[in-house]
Amino acid sequence: MSFTVEERGNPNSLSYRLFFKNAEGKYISPFHDIPIYADESQNIFHMVVEVPRWTNAKMEIATKDFLNPIKQDVKKGKLRYVANVFPHKGYIWNYGAIPQTWEDPAHKDGDTDCCGDNDPIDVCEIGSKVCSRGEVIKVKVLGILAMIDEGETDWKVIAINVEDPEASEMNNISDVQRLKPGYLEATVDWFRRYKVPDGKPENRFAFNEEFKDKDFAIEVIKSTHNFWKALISQQAKAGELNCKNTCVSANNSPFCCSADEANAAVGETCPCGKEEPIPTSVDKWFYYERK
Repeated sequence: MSFTVEERGNPNSLSYRLFFKNAEGKYISPFHDIPIYADESQNIFHMVVEVPRWTNAKMEIATKDFLNPIKQDVKKGKLRYVANVFPHKGYIWNYGAIPQTWEDPAHKDGDTDCCGDNDPIDVCEIGSKVCSRGEVIKVKVLGILAMIDEGETDWKVIAINVEDPEASEMNNISDVQRLKPGYLEATVDWFRRYKVPDGKPENRFAFNEEFKDKDFAIEVIKSTHNFWKALISQQAKAGELNCKNTCVSANNSPFCCSADEANAAVGETCPCGKEEPIPTSVDKWFYYERK
């Protein structure tokens, strides 16, 4: 199963979009049409890479847009970049999401006592390769961190690309502690503090900031997949989410999108143009005293 991406608009601008296609060249939704599993029998999941490691642009699957392309988050009319909170530079993993998952905002999680954040479940891929934006990779799940972001449950799955040289040695969260000492602590530190430069408070975590193991993580992912199933079958309220898809929903579903409809919608967006410069302020380092 292979996927490609098509850039539209000007990179580093408000018009930029990254649309997805399947092996047949048909436009698809990375939220709904890419299967959750690469190999269900081995618990190998697909991951859509939104943000390559060391980069700052806060790119994400546009859950409220038609066909859910990747685009850059916008705040107060400006493109959003995460700050470099010392000693970090940009994102410290390949960051993205598992398709066909959804953290239901109507469901209060029993462990965090908070409702879902209305997004696909997030993944931090810790392999050695810097992935490309829009790349769809196969990952082995190792564990999970329960972040509470402004009162919402925001799970962070820790995973490794199955093609990584260290993948065979990594089978659970304890292996990350052993083989990459300090990485998990740095991950908690990153998530705790990354919004502080924007004037937000530090984020909190359930389980006393401890990572849960692989089995726990897989159960959480499966539960978010069930929430997505309810969403796509109209058993849960979509709200502002765009559930149009070209491969999953039956012809009689309002979420079913024909190839012609998809082609026309993408054709209405701006063609890929000249890359805009990234503001120099993005490279600034931000220091503040830890509490």
